Amino acid sequence: MLAYTGSGPYCYSHSLAMVLGPDAAPSPAVIETLTGSPFGMQLVGGTLPWFDPYGWDPEAGMDAAVPALGLRCVRSAGGTQDQALARLGAACAEGPALAGPVDMGLLLYQPGSGTPTGADHYVVVLSVEDGTVLLHDPHGHPYATLPAPAFAAAWRAESVTYTDVPYVMRSAFVQERAADPAEALRRSLPDAVRWLAGRDDLPMPPGSLGGTAAAEALADRVAEGLPPETRELLRVFAVRVGARRLNDAAACLASLGLDVPAALLAEQSRIVGGLQHPVVSEDDGALEAGLRRLAPTYGRLRTALEQAVTRS
Repeated sequence: MLAYTGSGPYCYSHSLAMVLGPDAAPSPAVIETLTGSPFGMQLVGGTLPWFDPYGWDPEAGMDAAVPALGLRCVRSAGGTQDQALARLGAACAEGPALAGPVDMGLLLYQPGSGTPTGADHYVVVLSVEDGTVLLHDPHGHPYATLPAPAFAAAWRAESVTYTDVPYVMRSAFVQERAADPAEALRRSLPDAVRWLAGRDDLPMPPGSLGGTAAAEALADRVAEGLPPETRELLRVFAVRVGARRLNDAAACLASLGLDVPAALLAEQSRIVGGLQHPVVSEDDGALEAGLRRLAPTYGRLRTALEQAVTRS
């Protein structure tokens, strides 16, 4: 297995790494794995495919990764636009703040922006001065600027489905205890097993499916005729991030000597990455076949990780 490095939609992991700085942050691959995102698949409401666990979202992932790294921070949200911008400015006076989710479609420095899309994103805000927000956007925009009201419109995140509160940010990061990345990864494995088992303690829309059932149901949808909006989600985002996080998790577990689950994650990464061309070229026979190959791997990965946890 060859680890991947390069561009890709890894906004919250890169944002957290930036906030912590090069002397404190583990690699984005470790951060992503600690969020739990590689350990499952979900079909939200029976229609929206994501290569992350049933019931998972980036907020749950951040809430897991921050303490796993021995950190604490202040998470704040809500209020009016003026109150939120004042809170953001005060936080940035003490250090960078991680803002998100924001609506990526309203980040007006990005080409083609200007319309809310519901595409969630995370950025690092450096300052709020003279009515301007200065930020590092991990989607390829260092030192981007926006008028404060325009940034607030994106930060309100009205179209982002997994949050019902605006202006979420994390700031004032403090290292409470030393956290070796390898030990943090080992401690996260029971949570990975729980994600793969299918958590039932998180609210989900009716018709939602996870793991093997999600992959099989998506394959059935492909066979019936994939809706254009589902194909577009897979084409521009879901396959890319899914393949990358699986490859990163494989590398992380291989570094722990967990060869069997690492190999299964690498297999999943190759299958998911191999869906990109069929999605774009509309070769739905190959797309369906790939999803059906993927489906049984979730149960196999759960068993392998359960055995690893039992032995540790």
